Amino acid sequence: MHFKLLLVFVEDSKTDTVMKAAREAGATGATIINNARGEGVVKTKTFFGLSLETQRDVLLFIVEEHLSRKILETISDVAGFDEAPGRGIAIQLDVEDAVGVAHQIEALSDVVEEEL
Repeated sequence: MHFKLLLVFVEDSKTDTVMKAAREAGATGATIINNARGEGVVKTKTFFGLSLETQRDVLLFIVEEHLSRKILETISDVAGFDEAPGRGIAIQLDVEDAVGVAHQIEALSDVVEEEL
């Protein structure tokens, strides 16, 4: 079984919604890093030196490669990434090797067979 790493940067108010949608699309879980900060094409305004930008979370998913595109598109739709600037981004990277995912392999074996 081959895996992909999905890196998702999203407003913290959308984290629970994204997690729920990703699970429904086939993700088995994620690691969430709170209070990340990003800067886009247009720098955010400040008020007396204090940033007015919203907090971001980074969600790290390791998903089976055949399910990765569906999960990625689901996350994008739910979070509205293409609706307006600053909503967030998601990328996927190949995972060359991983340990600690035996429980995912067991849980996903039947699901992946159905997809193929």
